[in-house]
Amino acid sequence: MARSIYSEKLKNRTNRLKLPVKKKPYKVALAPGIFLCYRRNDGPGTWSVECGWLKRFGLADDHEDANNNSVFSYHQAQQRALKLARGNESNNDKPVTVHEALDAYETDLAARGGAKYNATSVRNHVSASMLAKVVMLLTETELRDWRNALVAKGLKVSSANRIGKSFKAALALAATRDKRITNGLAWRNGLKPLKAKVGNARPRDNYYLPDATILAIVRECANEETDFGALIDVLAGTGVRESQALKLYPDDILDDDPEAPRLMMWCSNKGASDRDPEQRALPITPKLAEMLRARAIARKTNRPLFDRIWNVSAKFRIVLKRLGLDLSLTPYVLRHSSIIRQIRANTPLRIIAFAHDTSAAEIERTYARYLNVASDDARGGLLSDEVAPQPGNVVKLASSKKRRAA
Repeated sequence: MARSIYSEKLKNRTNRLKLPVKKKPYKVALAPGIFLCYRRNDGPGTWSVECGWLKRFGLADDHEDANNNSVFSYHQAQQRALKLARGNESNNDKPVTVHEALDAYETDLAARGGAKYNATSVRNHVSASMLAKVVMLLTETELRDWRNALVAKGLKVSSANRIGKSFKAALALAATRDKRITNGLAWRNGLKPLKAKVGNARPRDNYYLPDATILAIVRECANEETDFGALIDVLAGTGVRESQALKLYPDDILDDDPEAPRLMMWCSNKGASDRDPEQRALPITPKLAEMLRARAIARKTNRPLFDRIWNVSAKFRIVLKRLGLDLSLTPYVLRHSSIIRQIRANTPLRIIAFAHDTSAAEIERTYARYLNVASDDARGGLLSDEVAPQPGNVVKLASSKKRRAA
């Protein structure tokens, strides 16, 4: 039998029942950083384990016999506490910590070809004490305070929301793997996206870059690195998200008609991994089609057109610096510019939304001020009162009988 840690207060029911009732538990150290906790109640006491987190696991045998399942003697409680704190290859009782949930999320992202930065960005903003906490013990208030603290220390609301979204995904993944985690409302409510304060904030004029500037960026990115340059060329020419471009295969290039080539672009899952895949045919320039076809030939048919490129934004910033452009821009400005370019060309919003895998309502919400400018082009169709119709110019329509006879 394994050696038991001696405790005069907790060793048997007689001694435990002599202890005063209180909320704060009595503790005994089982190993470095691992404590067995006994809480004296009016009724039977309870056993818990503390190891950077606190979890109650059963009743003490104060009034009924121990069964090593729901009621534990002092010795049995020690063994269960050590198993819960340490776990082992044959025991899955150890609760998942936030640190372990983020590790699992990072591994899952890598397996699905996702950006591991989604996991590391969360870890960079989580304290050591929260990393050690058990997922099933997280509370809505705790998570909300953590998210709000990100904004308080200087992060943009959009950045805090993005990090919070990744945190929610990691915790949701942990919950799907451990059915004991039932506090999903804690992160669904506690990490709800914050709404950015509009107020008197001025809109970003650099949402839209002129075509000449975008072409200069594309040329400069091609000089930086072949793969990086090709990816930026696709993003600029189609306005799609980087995640969509990474799904392209040689078969997605439709260039039988060299004058009107198209690209079968995959729609984004937008966080829903169980969504049915969908492709949409996007028109592209002959020059872009030629570049992609040459790339497809070089990479063979069973490989995607692009491998994931890490630190795309950092590489993009280097190009912006060389061109003397705003360093706060990201590759997403190519998508903004593509949408705004089509708005200014009076392309129907439904067509713009379809090509960019979004909704007309989202375009109206995000690009309202550009729609205001584009609406000026519709003035030619307004009813003018400058020339009033003359009575002599009014032609009376023939009756329906006469029209039928004619």
